[in-house]
Amino acid sequence: MESPDSGARCPLQEQRARWERKRACTARELLETERRYQEQLGLVATYFLGILRAKGTLRLPERQALFGPWELIYGASQDLLPYLEGGHWGQGLEGFCPHLELYTQYAANAESSWTTLQEQLKKNKRFRRFVQLQEGRPEFGGLQLQDLLPLPLQRLQQYENLVVALAENTGPNSPDHQQLTRAARLISETAQRVHTIGQRQKNDQHLRRVQALLSGRQAKGLTTGRWFLRQGWLLVVPPRGEPRPRMFFLFTDVLLMAKPRPPLHLLQSGSFACRALYPMAQCQLHRVFGHSGGPCGGLLSLSFPREKLLLMSTDQEELSRWYHSLTLAISSQKN
Repeated sequence: MESPDSGARCPLQEQRARWERKRACTARELLETERRYQEQLGLVATYFLGILRAKGTLRLPERQALFGPWELIYGASQDLLPYLEGGHWGQGLEGFCPHLELYTQYAANAESSWTTLQEQLKKNKRFRRFVQLQEGRPEFGGLQLQDLLPLPLQRLQQYENLVVALAENTGPNSPDHQQLTRAARLISETAQRVHTIGQRQKNDQHLRRVQALLSGRQAKGLTTGRWFLRQGWLLVVPPRGEPRPRMFFLFTDVLLMAKPRPPLHLLQSGSFACRALYPMAQCQLHRVFGHSGGPCGGLLSLSFPREKLLLMSTDQEELSRWYHSLTLAISSQKN
């Protein structure tokens, strides 16, 4: 006679079976995506880098600025793939980790790469024709060079997701558990460094754009070393008279109020003149009204040691975004 419990599985066995299924699924995805990734790396290395080097269409400094350590990243993938195909996940990924610095270098070069591509497409007729010819090859499937250049950074994010999942679903008694855990940690640390580099590059772009909008002697160097949060029009409500529209630029440490230059100004039309800088470390922020999310907008009160600002917007959502950003700036100065 069959025992009532003979068909039931031990909870520990069920957990191990779930781990094994997830591990197998993750390992298969890592292998399949690595094959596709290596194929795309190879296309760029062969049809762009290799031919550009042979034909001399781009000088060495431009090639290095455009592609960075692309060929070294391609080589690292070529080293990794046989291990994945053989099921040696821990050994392969452990050997791959010393190459992670290439991804940090690639991220640091990303802005220069994009700028070089745009400049060469605009100024270098031979390069422009070459790129169009190569992009038309059936191997690229309609992808353009500008679509392919971000691939290594996109792949790094995939590495993090997949290798962390692989490590988490590998039992502690597995022979490659320590190797996978170490690889997951190193890849995650690299991905975080790359994310930080990307954030700094975006911030630098914002700062250059804002600095270009500001004119006059007082505007020189105003954005240097700052962290940009947001910008937009708000109405300044004076003690007497009508509200006046002003452009505000918010950084983590200061709020910059600017006034538009006259449209007929010969040299500086379309730019803004700085009117005041308010230190966020000394700011006290309050909502005067606009808490309910209604259609009537709202009013913010910003108090500083020597001045008080009343800022109004007829857009309730926009005012809420400003309130959130101002709160973030004030908090950052207290930490």
